[in-house]
Amino acid sequence: MEGLFSVSSYGAMGRTMWEQVKAPLIVPFMKIMVTMCLAMSIMLFVERVYMGLIIVVVKLMRYKLDKRYKWEAIKEDLETGNSVFPMVLVQIPMYNEKEVYQLSIGAACGLSWPSDRVIIQVLDDSTDPIIKDLVELECKRWAGKGINIKYEIRDNRNGYKAGALKQGMKHSYVKQCEFVAIFDADFQPDPDFLWRTIPFLAHNPELALVQARWKFVNSDECLMTRMQEMSLDYHFTVEQEAGSATHAFFGFNGTAGVWRISALNEAGGWKDRTTVEDMDLAVRVSLKGWKFVYVGDLKVKNELPSTFKAYRYQQHRWSCGPANLFKKMIIEIARNKKVTLWKKFYVTYSFFFVRKIVAHLVTFIFYCVVLPATVLVPEVQVPKWGAIYIPSIVSLLNAVGTPRSFHLLVFWILFENVMSLHRTKGTLIGLFEAGTRVNEWVVTKKLGEALKTKPVLSRTITTSCSLHDLDSVYMLEIFVGIYLFLCGCYDFSFGKNHYYIYLFLQSMAFFIAGFGYIGVFAPNS
Repeated sequence: MEGLFSVSSYGAMGRTMWEQVKAPLIVPFMKIMVTMCLAMSIMLFVERVYMGLIIVVVKLMRYKLDKRYKWEAIKEDLETGNSVFPMVLVQIPMYNEKEVYQLSIGAACGLSWPSDRVIIQVLDDSTDPIIKDLVELECKRWAGKGINIKYEIRDNRNGYKAGALKQGMKHSYVKQCEFVAIFDADFQPDPDFLWRTIPFLAHNPELALVQARWKFVNSDECLMTRMQEMSLDYHFTVEQEAGSATHAFFGFNGTAGVWRISALNEAGGWKDRTTVEDMDLAVRVSLKGWKFVYVGDLKVKNELPSTFKAYRYQQHRWSCGPANLFKKMIIEIARNKKVTLWKKFYVTYSFFFVRKIVAHLVTFIFYCVVLPATVLVPEVQVPKWGAIYIPSIVSLLNAVGTPRSFHLLVFWILFENVMSLHRTKGTLIGLFEAGTRVNEWVVTKKLGEALKTKPVLSRTITTSCSLHDLDSVYMLEIFVGIYLFLCGCYDFSFGKNHYYIYLFLQSMAFFIAGFGYIGVFAPNS
C-alpha cells in the first residue's frame, strides 16, 4: 500500500508541476510555434498555387519554345562543310562508377554530331585503381573506333565534382569549344541530344543554358523509387517549367544540360564553396543577365538511388547546399544591378527562401513536431485549414507531375515527412554552417545493371523494400517514430481531434525507415 501511495503521489506531483509550467511557458511557446508554422504553410501554399497557375496558362496558351526562341536545325554547308557546326565539349565526371561507366561513356560516344566537332572528356576521380583502369580501357576502346575522347585524371579530389569540371575546362583543347554538355556517370542521352539542344544556343545569343528533363530507368524498382519519381516529376513538370516560362531562370540540375562556355567563364566558372556547384553556377550566370531555357520534352535516362542510405546522403547534400548557398549569395543578389528587381525577388524569395528553406522546415517542424505536440496541450488549437486543407491541396498539386502514381499519394506524404527530418537537419546545417557536414560530399551510389545481373530476394518485393540490412538502423528516425507513437497514444486516450490516425501511420513510416525496411538491398560487388 505504501508503494502504491508513493507512486500515485509522485504522479500527482508530476501533473501539478506540468500544469504550473504549461500555462506560463509551454502554451505561449506552442502558440508562437503554431503561428510561425501556419505562416510558413501559407507561403508554401501560395507558391505552389502560383506555379500551378503558370503551368495551366502555359498549357492553355500552347506555349512553345520555338515561338519564344529561334530554333533551326543546323545543316552542313556545301562550301564550309562541318565547320558550320559549333565545337562541343561533352564532360562526364565520375568517381568509382563501376556499375555505370560503360553506359555513360557509350551513350556520350554515341551522340550524333560531326565527329570532328565534338570532344568527349571523361573526368575520372576514381580512387579504386581497378575501376580506374577499367574506365581508361573503355576510353581507349572508343578512341580506337575513331571517337575524339580524352581520359583526364587528377592527383587529388579537391572540390569534388566542381573541382573536376573546373580542371577539365583548363585543358588547351577546350579553347576551341563553344558549348559544353555535362552528363553524370549514370546518364544516358539519346543520340539526337545535341541536335535538339545546340540550335537553341546557336541561334539565341542571350541563352546560356539548355536543360533537359530526367527520365528514370528504375522508377519501378521499389516503392522508394516511385516516391522519388513523384517528387522529381513535380520539380521538372512544374518548378523548372514555370521558372523557364516566367523568368528564364531555374536551377541547373548538374547534368543533362548544355552551357555556353563564354557565359560560364563570365560568371567565374565552377566554384566548390558549397555542395551544389550546379545551382551556384546557375545563379551567378543569371545575375550576369543571361537566360535559361528548359526543354521538357527532351528526356535523358538516368538512375534513381534505390538504397535508403544513398538517398539519405543525396537529400542531405540537396538541402544543405542550397541553404548554405542562399546564406553566401543573398547580399550579392540584393546588390546586383544587371537584373530587374522582380527577378531578384523571385530568386531570393521564391527560388531560395520558400522552396529551399521554408518547404523543408515547415514539413518537419509543423507536421512531425508541433502538430503532434498540440495533443499534449489542448489549450493550443490548430485550425483545420492549416492542419488539413493546405497540406491536402499542396499534396494534390504535387501529384499532377506523376498521374500514374496518384494512388500512392498517401505513401508519398508519409515518406516525404520522413525525409523532411534529414532535409530540415541539412537546411539548418547549411544556414548556420554547423559541424563538418556542411561541405560533406558523398557520391550517390548507383547500382546500374547490378540488380539485373545479380538477383536477390529484394527483387521479389518491389512495393516496399526487401531484404533487411542489419547494419542499417537509423536512430533519428526511430526516436521521431517513438515520439509520434506516444503522442498518438495520448491523443487516442484523451484527445478530441483524432490526430492519432495520422500519428500512428506516420510513426509507422518512421519506424520502417529507421529499421532499414525501405529501398532495396544493394548486392555485393
